[in-house]
Amino acid sequence: MKRTLLFLMTNFAVMAVLLITTRLLGVDRYLTANGLNMTALAGFSLVIGFGGATISLLMSKTMAKMSTGARVIEQPQNADEAWIVQTVERFANTAGIGMPEVAIYEGAPNAFATGAFKNSALVAVSTGLLQSMTREEVEAVIGHEVAHVANGDMVTMTLIQGVMNTFVVFLSRAIGYAIDAFLSKGQERSGPGIGYMITTVVLDMLFGVVAAIIVAWFSRQREFRADAGAANYMGRKQPMINALARLGGLTPGTLPKTMQAMGIVGGLGKLFSTHPPMEERIAALQKL
Repeated sequence: MKRTLLFLMTNFAVMAVLLITTRLLGVDRYLTANGLNMTALAGFSLVIGFGGATISLLMSKTMAKMSTGARVIEQPQNADEAWIVQTVERFANTAGIGMPEVAIYEGAPNAFATGAFKNSALVAVSTGLLQSMTREEVEAVIGHEVAHVANGDMVTMTLIQGVMNTFVVFLSRAIGYAIDAFLSKGQERSGPGIGYMITTVVLDMLFGVVAAIIVAWFSRQREFRADAGAANYMGRKQPMINALARLGGLTPGTLPKTMQAMGIVGGLGKLFSTHPPMEERIAALQKL
């Protein structure tokens, strides 16, 4: 809750700075004179920016189960399932969080954690992960996912995404309105013209790319923290190093887009990747 309030206060503060800056520079008067209410735009941007991200977070567990076909382990059906549940419970107790739901799904080596709240999250592992790794390595991967939950990473990523969305909506529309007002200067009009529409669409895409890069950078930083968390829970770092090394040589299971940032294995492309390269993660663990 403290983290949520801090991010929301930061977002409101930055939006206030933007409004004050536009007023001091006279941009506010120019846009207002041409029919744009900056305060209303700021409010609209906040609702749109955080609305989708919040709804996505609240639905994350349900969507994860549906998209991966994950089966929640209510009653363990074999020794492996019993061990997975016990491992998650042990790490959850160590981390001081409520027991997450534990699930298993068919697929290539991967795992993920999701959920809107620390004390009612979901941790899932794939059958491919269980078949390809030693128990110690699987234990490290589970520790990594529990660390994501304990660190509040799902909420943090949602808040960061919400802030980015807010600025994309606000800036693209404010700039679009200014350009449209300039192009239609001296003309009679009843609302935004073609200049506004084209500029807004183009800037939504351009700013969206920048926002995606920023969000991906934050995501990569939390992977290092989750790796360190797993090492801390186990009392040594070698199992996590071994798990990462093994995963680096395996074909990662493909997760749905909404789950990729929560998985143990990331994609390619440094700027847009939600996960750092395995070599960097291993090097960071070795320095602990």
